Amino acid sequence: MTGIYIHVPFCARKCPYCDFYSVPYRKVTAELYVQAVIRNLNHYRNFDSVDSIYFGGGTPSLLSAKQISDILETCSKNFKLDSTPEITLEYNPSRADFQYLYDLRTAGIKRLSIGTQSFSDSQLKLLGRTHTAEQNLQTVRNAEKAGFHNISCDLMLALPYQTEEVLSETLEILTSLPIQHVSAYLLQIEENTPFYTNPEILDNLPDDDSSVDRYLQTVSTLENAGFYQYEVSSFAKPGFESQHNLRYWYCQDYLGIGAGAHSCIQNRRFSVPEDVQLFCKNQIQQEITISETACDPEEKLMLAFRTSRGVPESSLSQNARKKLPMLIKNDYIKLKENNCIALTPKGFAVSNAVIAALLDI
Repeated sequence: MTGIYIHVPFCARKCPYCDFYSVPYRKVTAELYVQAVIRNLNHYRNFDSVDSIYFGGGTPSLLSAKQISDILETCSKNFKLDSTPEITLEYNPSRADFQYLYDLRTAGIKRLSIGTQSFSDSQLKLLGRTHTAEQNLQTVRNAEKAGFHNISCDLMLALPYQTEEVLSETLEILTSLPIQHVSAYLLQIEENTPFYTNPEILDNLPDDDSSVDRYLQTVSTLENAGFYQYEVSSFAKPGFESQHNLRYWYCQDYLGIGAGAHSCIQNRRFSVPEDVQLFCKNQIQQEITISETACDPEEKLMLAFRTSRGVPESSLSQNARKKLPMLIKNDYIKLKENNCIALTPKGFAVSNAVIAALLDI
């Protein structure tokens, strides 16, 4: 089985913390881009059986429902789809209208990943988001009304001025909504973004201990509301885990289409140049090989540690196994059934350090 990732690198306005590749939305360019996506899907026809399709960005919800439908029809024509493929679209809540959501559902989208980020208007304004907390609520409600029963909301943690009380208010609203999944990310300050040189942001970031506290507060609140943590940043009600995202952590194949998209097929990892004009001009997207030996045993262990499933203790080196008692005592890892080792919530909060210690990297 293979997953298909379709990158839609258009934004109405770029968020000041984002370093992902994107360009301003233009209607004519978007149509040319969609036609290029369709050409490439035709090129990779019969590539493999497909059980997940994911529209990421950028802002995929800037495309029309007709354009989304045309892309999905091309996928259906060219690939052997699983009987119940997971088809996800990332959605910006600034477009909260019911009719568009209904048209997306009719087009074939089955799962929405809504970029809510926060339910505090002051926090949303600080993040440079183009929507309000009320639009967050309206989008989720309209999505449910339109027939979506697999809805995910994004939540951003460790923000400036994000106290325990401010986050608690957001979590209380979030857990009251008819959603089945939450993706919770800590704010990362990246170079070449406006946040990187913004004194207000830099001077008011929480320290490491406060960031961990907000993360553990989120884990605890979500678990009490029925969302279990299945990956370092992902929480789901049973049966609603993101199958496409799990492909990345389990080193399963996925094919990326679009400017800036990445792929990993049969241990070969490659990317497409971050150039919309080039992607639209080329008959077939250019592939830049990153690695011919991706998903080696060490990488598989590193990625598997990000999931609640963890890794077999037997897969660790003798040196790593000597560290287990201390890490278990300090509540960073736990021993599961079948002698598997997995990170605890506290371990997930500092996962890079714990994984580096266990893998001697």
